Amino acid sequence: MYTIEKTDYGFKLTFGGFIQKQEMVQWLTESERVLATTPRVSGLLIDMSGLKPLPEESQEELKKGQKLYKAKGVARIAVVLATSTLKMQFTRIGKETGVYQNERYLDTSDPDWERKGIDWIKHGLDPDRAAT
Repeated sequence: MYTIEKTDYGFKLTFGGFIQKQEMVQWLTESERVLATTPRVSGLLIDMSGLKPLPEESQEELKKGQKLYKAKGVARIAVVLATSTLKMQFTRIGKETGVYQNERYLDTSDPDWERKGIDWIKHGLDPDRAAT
């Protein structure tokens, strides 16, 4: 399951469950359609708190999507995850696609994760620095 929502900071993407390649291809196609009418995207809040680990073929489609959003000018990305396995997986994917330096990972155990994510996207307030 996935959703794409336009927001005042860019887009909120939500991914949940076990996403097979075909569904990830559908997300990529829908993202291409939505972004075709959007001149520039400043930020993304990506809620992956309900996502199961992705199979390799789904990861490949996700990488294409990351590159697509990056090409639209995404400056900051906040990624919400519920497991350390997913955090490791998406850290690796982000490094491979060149988006890692703009991403911050938030844990759903923090009740304030959404505000922290939006503050990172809109104002550059690094949630990692605030935690130290």
